[in-house]
Amino acid sequence: MKPLIGKIAVVTGSSRGIGRAIAERLGADGASVVVTYHGNQEKAEEVVRAITAAAGSEATAIQTDMRDLDSVRNLFAQATARFGRVDILVNNAAGVNVFKPTEAMTVEEYDSMFLVTRGVYFALQVAAKEIADGGRIVSLSTGGTSMAMAGGGAYAGSKAAIEQFSNALAKEVGHRGVTVNTIAPGVTDTDGLVLSDDQKNGLIAQTPLGRLGKPEDIAAAVALLVSPDAHWITGQNIRATGGIV
Repeated sequence: MKPLIGKIAVVTGSSRGIGRAIAERLGADGASVVVTYHGNQEKAEEVVRAITAAAGSEATAIQTDMRDLDSVRNLFAQATARFGRVDILVNNAAGVNVFKPTEAMTVEEYDSMFLVTRGVYFALQVAAKEIADGGRIVSLSTGGTSMAMAGGGAYAGSKAAIEQFSNALAKEVGHRGVTVNTIAPGVTDTDGLVLSDDQKNGLIAQTPLGRLGKPEDIAAAVALLVSPDAHWITGQNIRATGGIV
């Protein structure tokens, strides 16, 4: 039997890349899925069609701007109106990730990342109030939070904040059987990855499993954490990096 039959999942930033893979995997596992998108409704509707065609699960697309707190709150209201409740929240949405030396980072570039991080915090706040008992919350971080990289301070900081938001929330909602975890992906080969072949090969050489990650690898980790079998896993940051450290 599919492990998520009867569950309602909201996956933010799920019109492409890792988010799409997560939405499709949860649909394949039986969940009804809310696909959120910022600007590309056509891509989001494509994901909805893929879920319903491949898995037979229900799915719908909702426009959400994680920088706009009213939009974040409205997401939960729309999802509940459509499906009756929310059992699973996956925070995947991200802004434009900027890698620059500290001395060169502008306020606008900094805000482009941290405004989305603020949105994640308030999505967690709404989930803390509204997610069903026994629910699952997973937020995406980055493998870069545990290893310093020149030019990556602001980006890694925005993701490290999400890890701490989640750790605290795990202690606050555990009495309801709600689990809260983060997943820190390593380098994942998506259409947004801008690396030369030499750079990719260098990273592959450092990875024990001998390749870059794929969106489906991260989706599998999320699927584990939101499954019934993960009821005893909470307050954890899972490094889905293929072993690169």
